[in-house]
Amino acid sequence: MDIYAINPANGKPIGHYIAHTNKQVKQNIKETHAAWLKWKETSFAERSYHLVSMAKVLLSQRDELARLMALEMGKPIKQGIAEIEKCAAVCEYFAKNAAGFLKDQPIKTEASKSFVAFQSIGVVLAIMPWNFPFWQVFRFLAPALAAGNCGILKHASNVPGCAVAIQKIVEEAGFPENVFQTVLVGSNKVDKIIENPLIKAVTLTGSTAAGKKVAQKAGSLIKKTVLELGGSDAYVILEDADLETAAEICVNSRLINSGQSCIAAKRFIVVKAVEKEFTKLFLEKMKSKIMGDPLDEATDIGPQARVDLRDELHRQVKQSVKKGAQCILGGELPKGDNAFYPPTVLTNVKKGMAAYNEELFGPVAAIISAKDEADAIRIANDSIYGLGGAIFTNDKNKGELIATTQLEAGSCFVNALVKSDPRLPFGGIKQSGYGRELGMFGIHEFVNIKTVWVN
Repeated sequence: MDIYAINPANGKPIGHYIAHTNKQVKQNIKETHAAWLKWKETSFAERSYHLVSMAKVLLSQRDELARLMALEMGKPIKQGIAEIEKCAAVCEYFAKNAAGFLKDQPIKTEASKSFVAFQSIGVVLAIMPWNFPFWQVFRFLAPALAAGNCGILKHASNVPGCAVAIQKIVEEAGFPENVFQTVLVGSNKVDKIIENPLIKAVTLTGSTAAGKKVAQKAGSLIKKTVLELGGSDAYVILEDADLETAAEICVNSRLINSGQSCIAAKRFIVVKAVEKEFTKLFLEKMKSKIMGDPLDEATDIGPQARVDLRDELHRQVKQSVKKGAQCILGGELPKGDNAFYPPTVLTNVKKGMAAYNEELFGPVAAIISAKDEADAIRIANDSIYGLGGAIFTNDKNKGELIATTQLEAGSCFVNALVKSDPRLPFGGIKQSGYGRELGMFGIHEFVNIKTVWVN
């Protein structure tokens, strides 16, 4: 089977790859399992050395890798550079902290000695998306390798160049042969890979629909999964918020990766008393953003990753407008053979509209009016998703209380945009998935948490 990379900025093919056969994939998994049998015995010092080396390789190739992302999935070049720098940071973080996270933990009991040990489990299958083609992989890979596991990557089919580049980076960092391998296959091959007895667990970042299928298959085989799925993050703007700052942060969050981020702000829930002023500021800032060639450093918004994804986004906008939403910016398909979609703002968004109920995976903002604070929190939680959320208020104590006890999401931020950070656990609730990545909690997801009792 042939796999083609298509530049979404102009619709032209930029790469041609040959997919792996079932036999090749089976051999890759066998080789990676054999590598794990040795890798699991290495010291934390050795693992850390390679992780630091990998960070250096990433930084040395930063511009080249950012360009690759821009060409394969349309990421603005300046955002691609930041993504590679973040990948290097997560490698350095786990190089420094993995030994402490996985140190034996003594527990006092009536035994002469009892403790909890953390041991690697084997080969983990990573099913990764195209929107952050390096970061999504490295936020799994760094803690997995640090814990003594090995990895098989099934990347999104529209970023094959990125997938191949990641394996080369691991190799150039000096890791032992086959501790990590990329397999170029379509989604129809995933079940077969999960069935392989040498695959011990699965991590997936992607759509809720994809997560359900993987969870069902892995569950039938009693294999551990971590799922980071869709999101429709609510940003709640209260009456006492600094509206200028709130509008700036909200627009920046909505347009991260040209709007194609699970934790990008998508629903802006504004109390009625400040709705008019906030909408005015929000609109001005959205209009100031530049859509264009992702290779141009001035570009804020590149094309959507694929034409079919852009068309689905447009369907959601049209359906919402048909049901009564008002489109006050954008909402028109650009001409030409490309996947661009302009920054778009919808107001008068109500329950039952696509912009209210569904995830808008692109530069479309839904402004929703709330009667008061309580109503705003109710609307924020009125979603099948629960990945991230934010609250804007000048009363930090109130904001902290709402974020901690009232917003239903895996990550809640006060007066700031939601983001992942190597130091903090990341993941969602409800149909945004389960399990955590990053931080101490993330590295513990794919280890055997073993009780040891000695008399």
